[in-house]
Amino acid sequence: GGRKFSPSSPHPPRHKTFVKPTPTMKVNKVLEAARRAKEAGSTRFCMGAAWREMGNKKNAFRHILEMVSGVNEMGMEVCCTLGMLDAQQAKQLKDAGLSAYNHNLDTSPEHYPKVISTRSYEDRLNTIANVRDAGISVCCGGILGLGEEKSDRVGLLHVL
Repeated sequence: GGRKFSPSSPHPPRHKTFVKPTPTMKVNKVLEAARRAKEAGSTRFCMGAAWREMGNKKNAFRHILEMVSGVNEMGMEVCCTLGMLDAQQAKQLKDAGLSAYNHNLDTSPEHYPKVISTRSYEDRLNTIANVRDAGISVCCGGILGLGEEKSDRVGLLHVL
């Protein structure tokens, strides 16, 4: 059918991936992993969640803020990818010590609706603006091989 998907989604409707969702890790387990990473020489610790946006996940967001703060207190840079963020969420993450946020545009604005229907290109750009306005470093890129034309690759580079 005409259903589309986000290429980073663990459950695209057209393909069986055998990826099972897992609950958010406990704060103490994440901080334990960060301590081990630091002991092994890491200077940055990155965390991610495969959801569209925080929405009403207030408890999960509170735990993420604890994770960010805890890793920051260890003296490491902290990066996250958590889907779309509003301005308040970005500010809370900055206040907790977030150093960088990853949020890919995936492809050009023109090709985007052909491959992704779970959010708009404007949603992506708004999240990037919210993160940047909060004073967090933005890490952003795209995905090649989504059936795009060469002009879409150039279009993505212009937006980046």
